[in-house]
Amino acid sequence: MRKKEYHVLGIMSGTSLDGIDLAECYFSISDANQWQFRFGETTTIPYSDDWKQRLSEGVNLEENDLQQLDVDYTAYLGETISAFLNKNAISGLDAVCSHGHTILHQPHKGVTLQIGNLPLLSETLDQTVVCDFRVCDVALGGQGAPLVPIGDKLLFAEYDYCLNLGGFANCSFDKDGRRIAYDICPVNIVLNKLAEKLGQSYDDKGKLASEGKVDDSLLRKLNDLDFYSETAPKSLGLEWVKEHIWPLLKESDISIYDKLATFTQHIAQQLVLQFEENASVFITGGGAYNDFLIASLNGEKKFRIHIPDTILLEFKEALVFGLLGVLRLREEVNCLSSVTGAKYDHTSGRVFLR
Repeated sequence: MRKKEYHVLGIMSGTSLDGIDLAECYFSISDANQWQFRFGETTTIPYSDDWKQRLSEGVNLEENDLQQLDVDYTAYLGETISAFLNKNAISGLDAVCSHGHTILHQPHKGVTLQIGNLPLLSETLDQTVVCDFRVCDVALGGQGAPLVPIGDKLLFAEYDYCLNLGGFANCSFDKDGRRIAYDICPVNIVLNKLAEKLGQSYDDKGKLASEGKVDDSLLRKLNDLDFYSETAPKSLGLEWVKEHIWPLLKESDISIYDKLATFTQHIAQQLVLQFEENASVFITGGGAYNDFLIASLNGEKKFRIHIPDTILLEFKEALVFGLLGVLRLREEVNCLSSVTGAKYDHTSGRVFLR
């Protein structure tokens, strides 16, 4: 008989390289099959400059070096999680549910790689681990992303749209009884890199962008990229940004401030195309702190924007990967074909028993 309550640790590392999000999560399911959640301890462990460099350059590694990076990162992840569990005296977990860190994502080639998902993680922690959620979906012809929409459907169904502003923007919503979701455009994976050129790790509240001017020529080139005219399901990765975004930004001779302003406007214009006027939009992810972006979004079209408390805003993805792990343990669907384009709904993720 399936349990009614679960105690798990959800872990997420995003493409913006902010760090490792760890969230202790408690889930319960009612007799009416309604899921509820609450947070326990949470933290984000920032990456060192060395790890930022290694992870950002992983896409360029040869196979042997990539395998070593996977081993090293799994060991580092294990140490980080162990320290968190010990510091907060956390015990009695049903599972550690970890996304890992995406290095390669080329679903059109049948390839996706999230490092940190080796059996070594379970051995280090002496915990049951559920991980590597994307590979099965890609093998079934899906995009392997986004995976968060099952959490949107089960935990946040009261909103018309759920929008995440992380390394990339993605949204999910119900249409004709089916959950639809897709990546929209890059966000912090670009904004953070531009801010670094000005000596900042990120553009705090969009203040840097607010000092620049929008360049219409660059904005037009960005908006004309083919990806934006493609239909869902579709997803983005670091490779796409390197191939399509950075060349446009590098060939432009405008200031970094103007590039930040222009790219922020580009994000806002791509986002508003996704939502109906006056819809309720639930926004999470680091980009929700970007006041200039949020103001630009509302300036394009009027919405009922909902930004939650800090813990849910920052740890929603870790929370949802915790739920994905719970659904995997229950052998229930945690990956929707209507979202990823896979052949059918399925339960995804590898389980390493303690």
